[in-house]
Amino acid sequence: MNQSPLAGRHLAENAKMADFGGWLMPIEYPATGAIAEYTAVRQRVGLFDVSHLGKVSIIGVGAIDYLNKMVTNDLTKIAAGQAQYTLLCNEDGGVVDDLIVYLNSEDDLFLIPNASNTAAVFEILTQSAPSGIIVKNLHKEYAVLALQGADSAKVLSRLGIDASLDYMSFINVKIDNLPVILCRTGYTGEFGFEIIPRWNDAEQVWDKIALIVKEFDGAICGLGARDLLRTEMGYPLHGHELSLSITPVEAGASWAVGWNKDQFRGKKVLTQQKEQGSKLRLKAILATERGIPRKDMQVKNLKGEVIGTVTSGTYSPALKKGIGLALINSDVKKDDQVLIDIRGTDSTFKVVSLPFVPSKVR
Repeated sequence: MNQSPLAGRHLAENAKMADFGGWLMPIEYPATGAIAEYTAVRQRVGLFDVSHLGKVSIIGVGAIDYLNKMVTNDLTKIAAGQAQYTLLCNEDGGVVDDLIVYLNSEDDLFLIPNASNTAAVFEILTQSAPSGIIVKNLHKEYAVLALQGADSAKVLSRLGIDASLDYMSFINVKIDNLPVILCRTGYTGEFGFEIIPRWNDAEQVWDKIALIVKEFDGAICGLGARDLLRTEMGYPLHGHELSLSITPVEAGASWAVGWNKDQFRGKKVLTQQKEQGSKLRLKAILATERGIPRKDMQVKNLKGEVIGTVTSGTYSPALKKGIGLALINSDVKKDDQVLIDIRGTDSTFKVVSLPFVPSKVR
């Protein structure tokens, strides 16, 4: 199994480790636990290692035009120094992966795909690339750290960094005299940053940031807390809300599709879904009782008919109730009630709007 360059740091803290897309990553730390780590991010600041995420570069004259024909979103809407969320689909509209594109210039792009899908993204982009466009898999050349929470800019300020960046923008700075890419991005719904150092510099950068995070009564956080945070925001996770069998239209990600573009993979099928409607749509569900939904549980209407499946579910520390995301019949509306079979007992949930918790990313 692959390991982060920070694996030694996690093991030294006796972190609970688990497989994430073929990478051994920390779930939580025994000194705190997932709920305390979650709370630190919501109230102060938390530091995550997300180095399992992929890294791919696309370089060459016309690189932006090439990638724009491959992914759903419209890269012409961003400028150098900006990032964009997008999806790489197959021709049937299924999602190979969702990723962030960082635009250094029209001839130099940097991509962050999901860990388990990096090889597939790299293969597709390599095979499709025209002459002169070089695609490189940099998975183990960079680490990725996520500094999230209201005090994250204060932490960076203590490092001598002016972090007054617009959301979804990035700059090149130094931490402890080591070069890093600093991005105003994240996956928690809180104000925050992602920091991309070189692989071999990751421990030194981590140690420097972690020391200051603790001074702000923050926490070193595992991916368990990150999943709680992203679920409360309704952020999709590939393999759950997005997959080769779940399209962006069904997943409620049409906002990340450049419908006016002449070309992108899967455009024909997705356009038909947009115009004709899809049978299934992703909905947010909130418990009215004590039930906690879990992935793959069946969703039923009040007549007991199966109308969908839970894609993600957890207990919300903010709402103190079970919450979930579910792919269910598109004719189900907000405030409708649905049933979920939890260990043989039907539990009632209400369809609600996302996010479950107000976003603070901006």
